[in-house]
Amino acid sequence: MSESVLSQILVTLADLKASQQLLSDKVDKMQVDAVLSKDDHLLGKASHYHNCAVHSDSDGDTVVSPPYEAEPALHPGIYTDKPVLTTYAGQKGVKPTKLNWGEADPKARGPIVVSHLANQINVRNAVGAYGGPYSIYRSLAVAMGDLPADHKPNFESTQPPIKIQQQPQWADASKIAEIKSGEMRVDGRVIVNETGELNVHKAAVDPVWFLPGVASRLKVEEDHLRRSLFENTGGMYPELITRPDLKVFLPPIGGLTVYIFGNHELLSDPNTRLTVRVHDECNGSDVFGSDICTCRPYLVYGMKESIKEAQNGGVGLIVYFRKEGRALGEVTKYLVYNARKREGDSASKYFQRTQDVAGVKDMRFQALMPDVFHWLGVTKIDRFMSMSNMKHDALIEAGIKILERVPIPDELIPPDSKVEMDAKIAAGYFTTGAVPREEDLCRTLGRGWDDFHM
Repeated sequence: MSESVLSQILVTLADLKASQQLLSDKVDKMQVDAVLSKDDHLLGKASHYHNCAVHSDSDGDTVVSPPYEAEPALHPGIYTDKPVLTTYAGQKGVKPTKLNWGEADPKARGPIVVSHLANQINVRNAVGAYGGPYSIYRSLAVAMGDLPADHKPNFESTQPPIKIQQQPQWADASKIAEIKSGEMRVDGRVIVNETGELNVHKAAVDPVWFLPGVASRLKVEEDHLRRSLFENTGGMYPELITRPDLKVFLPPIGGLTVYIFGNHELLSDPNTRLTVRVHDECNGSDVFGSDICTCRPYLVYGMKESIKEAQNGGVGLIVYFRKEGRALGEVTKYLVYNARKREGDSASKYFQRTQDVAGVKDMRFQALMPDVFHWLGVTKIDRFMSMSNMKHDALIEAGIKILERVPIPDELIPPDSKVEMDAKIAAGYFTTGAVPREEDLCRTLGRGWDDFHM
């Protein structure tokens, strides 16, 4: 058989394979279209479900929650008869709800729709699921019948007590405790009474990623980022691959919490002093008081200085990120701790222990951290309560000025966390003292298993 004949056969086989795949896709799509054809009247309401939000008028008016209007229950076939594994850009019936990323006016920007309900699946304009890491618990509640899959939240009277004013950065698509008695002054405004109650504003933020912006920030190609997200989440979100037209992704990760001491309206005022602590979650220290690291004492110190700043007419800001164990997770962190304590806890091997177990020293990717500062309108930080060069550099790169960096006082460093502190300073963390040399790191030792009697 000639080579030309073989080539013709291969071409024919390839065409047959493509035709078969196209036919399979059309069969899958027919299931969706059958449901959609019955519920065309609901498509216009797609953005109304699951996307209600507290109104925030761009002209600065008082925040008001929308009144609750009960919706009739959807038909029993709330999902498509056959599971739709993915959709494709340009596919018949796929009409994403318009989303204008970077629009200053939230109404012009549009809602984010990721619902998988039969009457909404074709108007999705983002990849992911509502609720971040809690989307799995939501799935369990729906499966058990505790939560209707089409539940419409009642946001009446849920508006926050304060309003974060519209900031110019919103229109830029590329940006976006413990106090010992007698230590702090009770002023009746920030510290409201002798029992230590604090006047603090708190805001919880869930991540919404604009993939082109994230890729640019991480200095990778968007296609490469999408492929990595798809492969390393077990193929959980196939539309990362099949829908390159969907530029927004709701990642299944923890968000952050903002704590504001003082007048929140002054956060964007460059003439007002601002003290800031950016803190990455450390459950063992923050909650349970482990002394193997400086997380809890530095957090408390940052809170105290933030409170003092507010009492003196400025503003204090704590930003708490859910990035447990340098975003490696608590299981990995404890494996590293075990290796450190069993094999000799030395500052000279601090980062190598993590590298050996996790394959990487850190996965917090601080380049994404400054977005919340843009949201708050912050352009200048007077006192930055962090020694991290990565956090500092990320904020500077984002155009936020830092006037003073404040290290944790030596007297607040627990003995066993000296290993961490010396290793980090040697690796580039800010210090007002001497930078440890290699021979110094070898002499900085933490407790070992032999120091415990069990």
